[in-house]
Amino acid sequence: MASEIHMTGPMCLIENTNGRLMANPEALKILSAITQPVVVVAIVGLYRTGKSYLMNKLAGKKKGFSLGSTVQSHTKGIWMWCVPHPKKPGHVLVLLDTEGLGDVEKGDNQNDSWIFALAILLSSTFVYNSMGTINQQAMDQLHYVTELTHRIRSKSSPDENENEDSADFVSFFPDFVWTLRDFSLDLEADGQPITADEYLTYSLKLKQGTSEKDKNFNLPRLCIRKFFPKKKCFVFDRPVHRKKLAQLEKLHDEELDPEFVQQVADFCSYIFSNSKTKTLSGGIKVNGPRLESLVLTYVNAISSGDLPCMENAVLALAQIENSAAVQKAVAHYEQQMGQKVQLPTETLQELLDLHRDSEREAIEVFIRSSFKDVDHLFQKELAAQLEKKRDDFCKQNQEASSGRCSALLQDIFSPLEEEVKMGIYSKPGGYRLFIQKLQDLKKKYHEEPRKGIQAEEILQTYLKSKESMTDAILQTDQTLTEKEKEIEVERVKAESAQASTKMLQEMQRKNEQMMEQKERSYQEHLKQLTEKMERDRAQLLKEQERTLALKLQEQERLLKEGFQTESRKMQNEIQDLQKKMRQRRTCTIS
Repeated sequence: MASEIHMTGPMCLIENTNGRLMANPEALKILSAITQPVVVVAIVGLYRTGKSYLMNKLAGKKKGFSLGSTVQSHTKGIWMWCVPHPKKPGHVLVLLDTEGLGDVEKGDNQNDSWIFALAILLSSTFVYNSMGTINQQAMDQLHYVTELTHRIRSKSSPDENENEDSADFVSFFPDFVWTLRDFSLDLEADGQPITADEYLTYSLKLKQGTSEKDKNFNLPRLCIRKFFPKKKCFVFDRPVHRKKLAQLEKLHDEELDPEFVQQVADFCSYIFSNSKTKTLSGGIKVNGPRLESLVLTYVNAISSGDLPCMENAVLALAQIENSAAVQKAVAHYEQQMGQKVQLPTETLQELLDLHRDSEREAIEVFIRSSFKDVDHLFQKELAAQLEKKRDDFCKQNQEASSGRCSALLQDIFSPLEEEVKMGIYSKPGGYRLFIQKLQDLKKKYHEEPRKGIQAEEILQTYLKSKESMTDAILQTDQTLTEKEKEIEVERVKAESAQASTKMLQEMQRKNEQMMEQKERSYQEHLKQLTEKMERDRAQLLKEQERTLALKLQEQERLLKEGFQTESRKMQNEIQDLQKKMRQRRTCTIS
């Protein structure tokens, strides 16, 4: 999707029909056309809390996502609106508006939990929208965050002794933004003014105690702190009098509360400037087709009764993209060889050198386009295809050389054959004249350019086919004694044997060149693979270092607040992560 082309309005991406989630093919088709990286912002919250209004503002429109003005939830499933990113050229902003949680008409909390989980999995910024202040009721309504470990898996087969559900989430969860609508409190603590972010931090403080009530109080706060290290909060005044809310999308900014207008502008500015490109493990930037694949993988997993798994989604995506990367690399190889190679080449080495250069470029194309190539299966497939292409070119080169040489022989030697038929050499002294003419024509043949690798073999095959003709001229030449004829026969045999030996040596040299080329191909694949694995390892270490820093910060906060048990749990996660990082730093590439 080019930057100037975008959707004129939102479209349902994931339909929710009778409690069953299904991806909409039309929306997936739109995603498949977006080649640029995507910034995905999803909003979730209770129904009738004004989520759609904020999303329309992010889209730069007054209308789009359905606002509604009654107690019924208007948005069903997850709706998508793709627009050019206003502050990041070459990027597309994908806005996801979700159906309201807690809709009394549904009566199905499990369905809400899946909508909540999908919004987290698909987004790079997750906006939670609620009314009023952050009190215990607001936290209770956010119980979905406490269920995430039962809704999402990061790995397809976690280690037996590893609580991967919580420890690994932070590495791929989105940034968290809490928007508080119709906020009526003064932002202050202990008589001092505080920011909305400080208010959020204050609201997420844990309560000392071990009672069930204390655990229920702390659980959602712990989950938010643990799963979403990067948090932001915005508060919004009521935009207009309650009676005018029904016409909110029709009102101009000057008809709204000025504070609310500025707060919305600040929110949009933050989202535009700080929301990151959707990125998968290993630094893989997500574009439209990749987001399409994630949607399909997650929705299909839920529909089949499985938990959506981040690792499986990435591997499914890798299967698609790595297969395409192989074809892209092969196409590049064919294009380069088609441009560079002029058949027949003078030597085999000339062709192999061109192959080597094109192969190196093709591997580079594959390496740039591929990721998560488990056991290097796709690179092995590429190597096999390139080897076959090379063999095909060698065969074409051989055939082109044979055709060229056969045509040359016809042009050069056909006059001599006509002279033999006319009996010009069937006379005393004719044999010597014939041999002299033959040598002159062979010299002429050798002087012709671009005969290719079959030049000598085709010539010798031709001469061998004319041995009976040569012998007949020899035997009819009455000026030669029997002894001289015998010597000449032996000379011809020796010359033929020498030519055969030379051809055998040439064939052996070609085989050696092919073997050397195979080894060079293997080394080129290994070299580029090693470099890519080193880059990937560095990227993963960078991600793990970021996760480690966030965990250390959270552990420090827990210690300051006096929560020793939670701090020890965090310390165990930190130690596990540090162990993985040490192993990654010391591992060698085989």
